Amino acid sequence: MHNNVIPACENLVGFSTAQPDLFKHHQLLPVRDLKLLVRDYTPIAKNALTMLINLSADEEVLNNLADDDTFLETLLAKVTHAKEPNADDVSMLLANLMKSDKMKRLLTLKRRVPEPVSTSSNAMDQLMDCFVKGAEGALNKHASYDYLSYLFADMSKSEEGRAYFTSRQDYDGVVPVTKLTVFTEHKSSIRRKGVASTIKNVAFDISFHSTLFSEDDANLLPYILLPITGPEEFSEEETMAMLPDLQLLPPDKKRDSDNSIMVTHLETLLLLTTTQEGRERMREVQVYPIIRECHLHVDDEDVQEACDRLVQVLMRDEEGEETVGQSRFTQQEHDDDQQVVELF
Repeated sequence: MHNNVIPACENLVGFSTAQPDLFKHHQLLPVRDLKLLVRDYTPIAKNALTMLINLSADEEVLNNLADDDTFLETLLAKVTHAKEPNADDVSMLLANLMKSDKMKRLLTLKRRVPEPVSTSSNAMDQLMDCFVKGAEGALNKHASYDYLSYLFADMSKSEEGRAYFTSRQDYDGVVPVTKLTVFTEHKSSIRRKGVASTIKNVAFDISFHSTLFSEDDANLLPYILLPITGPEEFSEEETMAMLPDLQLLPPDKKRDSDNSIMVTHLETLLLLTTTQEGRERMREVQVYPIIRECHLHVDDEDVQEACDRLVQVLMRDEEGEETVGQSRFTQQEHDDDQQVVELF
């Protein structure tokens, strides 16, 4: 039986991108069949997942998949199984499904504890554990879980999502976003991109800024400054005032190879200037020279524009500006940023 189904499934994969409407006949019957095939023998399941990843770009298919509790449990059972061969395909599909508002239920969804992957019964905690523990095949030799970072990025666009990333979780006593910061210089551009976007979205929550700055909590600054720092040398005075992590960088230090990720980090820094405390901290640890060199050495319009916006705020004189006017001005800037910058 399987011998016949595998070639049939493989032949259909191309149609899921070339003629996706074929899968919408008879009230999405083909999609319902694919959902069942996800539970099948590994090669068949992989082809079914590939087709669903392609088809989930269609809103009708997306809503059908995201609304199906049984199917969501199938995906969660697979992604949290340490020997699942298709865990990365499942991660990709879950990330695509996050485009639906219905997936916010992951924040409150309780399910079986998938030991040893996680000790929490919360679905979001379990996905976070897969992502953190599973980097570079450390949890599952078949998977990196990098695409879950895109799920986190979309989840953190909502107020409820940001509340999850900024709240200490009962099961391990850790604030989730602080688990992500270590990946800002990871070798996978997918992981770096999703993590950078999640951190930026979390930075829209002004009440959380003091935690982001605190060296005892998130200690965010070195993690977002390192990817935008190159091999340039600074004056002794500038170097001495910089954060310890940025003081003795090797002469072959490279900036992030993806300019769009650098732009995201620069936008996060801009959000962190919303409060006077944030601006003063960034001046104190010599963020300006780092941005100055980034602007000078990165030949990319978007990066340079983001550097310009940040420098304008950091170099502005605080004296003589009333606090009320100041906060209104930066709040306007914050709102503009929220409107103009779109995530993937």
